Formats: sequence, structure tokens, C-alpha cells
Amino acid sequence: MGQEITFSQFSAADFQQFRDRLSDETASLQRFARAGGFPDRRFIAGFELEAWLLDHSGFPNPVNEAYLQKLNDPMVVPELSRFNVELNAPPVEMGAGVLFALEESLRTTWESCQHVAHGMDAVLAMIGTLPTIRDADLCLANISAMKRYDALNAQILQQRDGAPICIDIQGLDHLRTQRPDVMLEAATTSFQLHLQVPFEQAARYYNASLITCAPLLAASVNSPLLFGHRLWQETRVPLFEQAVELGGYAGLAESSVRRVTFGRDYVSGSLLELFMENFEHYPPLLPAQLEEAPERFPHLRLHNGAIWRWVRPLIGFDEIGRAHVRLEQRVLPSGPSVLDMLANAAFYYGLVHALAHSGVTAAFDLPFAETRSNFYAAARHGLDTELLWLDGRRYPARGLILEICLPLAFQGLQIFGLPDTEIEHYLGVVEARTRSGQTGSQWQLRQLKENDGDVRRMMNDYLENQRSGAPVHEWSIGC
Repeated sequence: MGQEITFSQFSAADFQQFRDRLSDETASLQRFARAGGFPDRRFIAGFELEAWLLDHSGFPNPVNEAYLQKLNDPMVVPELSRFNVELNAPPVEMGAGVLFALEESLRTTWESCQHVAHGMDAVLAMIGTLPTIRDADLCLANISAMKRYDALNAQILQQRDGAPICIDIQGLDHLRTQRPDVMLEAATTSFQLHLQVPFEQAARYYNASLITCAPLLAASVNSPLLFGHRLWQETRVPLFEQAVELGGYAGLAESSVRRVTFGRDYVSGSLLELFMENFEHYPPLLPAQLEEAPERFPHLRLHNGAIWRWVRPLIGFDEIGRAHVRLEQRVLPSGPSVLDMLANAAFYYGLVHALAHSGVTAAFDLPFAETRSNFYAAARHGLDTELLWLDGRRYPARGLILEICLPLAFQGLQIFGLPDTEIEHYLGVVEARTRSGQTGSQWQLRQLKENDGDVRRMMNDYLENQRSGAPVHEWSIGC
């Protein structure tokens, strides 16, 4: 969840004061890093899962305030809309049993959340873009009761000089619409993976994370539908990028810089380059004056939280106050099942670790422009695309995943100390899904066709399969 703020109305003086503090903290972070301020060398995994609250007709149910009060779990928090919530889990150090532990944590929280939802005559669902969402659901009356979200909406529109949000997505169908607010972002729920890494290795892991985005997403797409339109295999990607579009507005140093972005290039030396880019190229959206000690970089972290890189660097502090850096891999959609998501996590953690250990020089082995092109091709076409790999060859996505990426992921998880049985359990799900070609998106499209275009009936079938716990490659069509 984004950090809450105290005020949602800001003056010119607030922006200048925030900018001054951001400048000081950005410079201080550079000195802090040079002085060895990031001593933690552990690799630690975690996640955030964004989920939907639905009524029994499969439509959004804007009751998250009452729901969260009844649930009373600090690890489950609000999201942008009143029909979304975010589930968190305690981080787990990489090693034997880490994936089992993360799955158990998620299953336990999910079952508790679902139990409370049922008591409110509601249903909790995990899916990237909800097929049954209606334009009327995405209104400011359904924005969550947090000042942060009111302020983000107001500031984004102000920095756009009042221009409406324009959505234009071409897939099997073509969707064009306009919005007077940022509420379409609520339709882009994800399963965000965190990986804490040693600071001196963070640049390698960031670059490797960018390279993993395409094969990871191609195997995991789960968002093909919006407003009855069949769009990209992962419609979340263009929808999120367009829903908070600010490139070229309000004095951005370069018109090509976007608030939701795959980035401008690889990191060349240090992850801190990204925080300098934040300061130099992104005007503040939330110029709150924070009371937290400056040595914890509160304004820098708040500013970073309003820049949505698909792989985002984070500065954090553990329970005893030690600083660390971690990467937030944001490309994965929510769903289709708990097992599918943990299998995706295994794929990411293993592949990124193997690539970072391999000595790959990202800019030389795979130019950034190609890595970015791979990502959007995977989002648009899923497994039915070709991807350029580090050896300079183009592969069908399915062949690349099966022949190269999954063996690398297996190797990476072994280096992390996971036993073969644990690795096989999770990567086997990704392998079976890839061989079958039945991603969440493909299942939705096939089931929609089988149901003669009845989106509500398809969504009911989706929820029934999700409740079964079976991975999506085992879901039947037409039943």
C-alpha cells in the first residue's frame, strides 16, 4: 500500500519545501551508501497481492472500509478503490522451504480473508483485470478513504493541465475511452514480488529483473478483457500506463519519461542512479512534509512510491533499523490460483538469481531497447510471440521458456539452497502451463467463447476454478 499522508491540499510553498528535502535526502543517500550504510547481505523474498471484493453477481463490491475493520489484520490494507484490498506477508529469507513458507502464508491469509468476505455476503477474487467491471464502477465515489488517493488523483489531473485521461488499446478488439480521473488504475491488480539483495549487487539484479520481465509475463498473463473488449493478453500493462499518463506534462525534463514505465535504460553502476533520476526528472505528486527522521529518507521514499516502474527499487528498514535495498517486480497479474502465483514467484526468483550470477553484461548481451520491446510483445501476445534472448537469437516464447529460462531458474533456485523437490513442485507448474499454452488469459478467452460471450458466466466459472485451488493449466473448458 502507498504511504498515507496528512493533507491532500498543497501550496506552491509545499512543493518547494518538499523539493528541497528531496534534494537533501537524495544527496544524503549517496553519502550513506558510500559509507557502508547497507550492511545486510541477505536475500529475502516477499510479496503483495492485490485482490477484488465482489458481490455474488461477480460485480465490484465497494465495501473495503467495513471489510477491513471486520477483518482487523494489519497485513491486509486498502487499495485505490473501495472494492480492492492488498494482502501482505512477512518476508522470508531465501533458502530451503522459502516457497512452501510463502505459499502457506498466502493460503492462510487468503482463507481468513475469504471467510470474512463470506460473512459480509461478498467474495474475494484474484484476477488481473476484472472482466465484469463496468465504467460506472470506476468513479470517485468508489475511491478509498485515504488522503493519499484523493491527492494523487487531484495532482495527476492538475499536472495534466486538466486534460482527461485517454485510453486507447488495440487488441483483438479496440477500446477507446476517456476518463476525468485516475480510477481506471483500480482495474490493474497485481501480484508484486519483492527481493531484498545485497546493495553492491543490486544493479546486476535490477538489470536481470528487467530481462526476466518478458518470459515471466508471457507465461503468466491473466488480463485479456476490459469492458467486454478482448485486448492484450496482459491488458493491465497498457491500461496502467495510460491511466496515470503524465509524460510531457508539467515540466518533465524529457517528454519520454512516464510515471508508469519500463524505464529509460539499464543501471550502469549503482541502483542509486534511479533515485537520482527520480529527483531530476519527476515533479513531486505528493509534497507532504513528513516528521520521520531524515536519515530514514522519508521524502525520497514517498516520492519513489509515486513513480511506478515495472521493476521498482525500494529503500527499506528492518525491525532493528538496518537499511536495505530490494527490488519490486511488478509485472505479474493477480491470480489465477495461489499455486500459479507461487510458481510464478519461483520462476522469477530462480531466473533473476541465475542471470545475476552468470556474469551477463546486460547492455552488451541484450540492448535495453530489445528488452523493453520483449516486455511489450509478451504483454500483448503472451506465449504467442517471439522474444530476443541474450545469445542474439529469436525464440518462440514457449520454446525460450521451456528450453532456456526454466533450466536457468532451476539452477538459480539451487544456488539459493532450495532442494530439487521444492523446485520441481513449483517450476513444474510453469512448465505444464507453458506446454499446454493455457495461461489465465487463454483460459478466459476460450471459456468466454464457449459461453457465447457471456462474461458473467465466464467469471463465475473462473471463481469456481479458483476456489478449487488447481493451477490454471488443469482448468477445463466448457464445464
